Amino acid sequence: MRGRFVLLFCLLPALACAAPAQLRLQGSNTVGSALVPALVEGLLTARGASALQRQQGAAANEQVVRATDSRGQPIRIEIAAHGTRTGFAALGEGRADIASASRPISDQEAVQLSGLGDLRSAASEQVIGLDGVAIITHPANPLEHLTLEQLAQVFSGRIQRWEQLGVAGGEIHLYARDARSGTFETFNSLVLQPQHLNVAGHATRFESADALVAQVLADPHAIGFSGLGSVQGAQALAIAAGDGPALAPTRDLIASEDYPLSRRLYFYLPARPTPYAQALADFAQSAAGQAIVAAQGFVAQQIKAVPVPVQADQPPSYRTLAGAAERLNVSFRFQPDSARLDNKALRDVPRVASYLRRVGKLQGQVVLVGFGDRKDTPGRAALLSRLRALAVRRELARQGVQAQQVIEMGNALPVAGNAQVQERLRNRRVEVWVY
Repeated sequence: MRGRFVLLFCLLPALACAAPAQLRLQGSNTVGSALVPALVEGLLTARGASALQRQQGAAANEQVVRATDSRGQPIRIEIAAHGTRTGFAALGEGRADIASASRPISDQEAVQLSGLGDLRSAASEQVIGLDGVAIITHPANPLEHLTLEQLAQVFSGRIQRWEQLGVAGGEIHLYARDARSGTFETFNSLVLQPQHLNVAGHATRFESADALVAQVLADPHAIGFSGLGSVQGAQALAIAAGDGPALAPTRDLIASEDYPLSRRLYFYLPARPTPYAQALADFAQSAAGQAIVAAQGFVAQQIKAVPVPVQADQPPSYRTLAGAAERLNVSFRFQPDSARLDNKALRDVPRVASYLRRVGKLQGQVVLVGFGDRKDTPGRAALLSRLRALAVRRELARQGVQAQQVIEMGNALPVAGNAQVQERLRNRRVEVWVY
């Protein structure tokens, strides 16, 4: 009998390892390698858990977070970060409770997962933070900026020497994320696909963003791309899209999504999430969760006012605003071909109202500035930009915000081109200015 007890005691650790996880997350390496574990630990700490441990999982880019809850019960949360596409696949196969993603769900994926509900609904598609796909070179490289067209030529292999870009350096060495990565899919959709190009076959591919950046830092001939949170000491180039200016991946320009390679980081939940999945999503949206997003090197959805320099090419009414008011670091954007706010904008409305309430500017100190994409019909861009600004005013009014003025800018001051759908969506925006 004593031998059986000894055997059972020896088996207890193995049994604990085999216990089912309370929460399983799979998907983006960008989101899952460090941010998701930090959010999980933040949630557990907020719930009074103790004895938190983060361990390597069964394979590379997999982790297990263990803890003891306030009632003394063990908690096990599994995190796999093999790429956005793998997260959607795992969600559909019942192997994940949340898919983490560094790009929006595709039409095909949404149809394939329709049995889990409408994954594009505001409850299922949750933006937990922002990031920029940073184009990085070795710190000694003198290049400062590129256009999206030049970038496509470089990564497709059509431009192969640094001298073709106006700087010395010889052969360009390409480093790219692998095909399962949401970072690559974002880069591919924003840079290569509009030019009908593919990444060069000789590019070195990486599953891990950190490994890619480390190689760029070691290679003076290198150019690569990664999420902003992984840039480390590499040089990040300014990027120009279409008629827009060259913009660097700064936090304010990523927060407003004006930077051409800005992207959203997502949690996707089924229509009927598990309690732990819902709790983690709610925590990620909270002030404490957003503080963790910022601490991990990403851009949090925390509202603040920033000054905008007065420039000669700005329309007169915009120059007046820039000289007397400050712009909030958020732009409201819309569902395709409509004046309905998208899912991120719907959550930004109460954030903006909360900020204005905190600084005592709910009444008559807000100006909403609407922008649109270029249209063939005269006056149509101005009309649509006004309608979008009015839609934002209505939503803010429900939160107690009384805007002083609505200004339509039409297709002035574009931040992207006009040829592609994604470019036009970026230009359709409403800025919030505060006196």
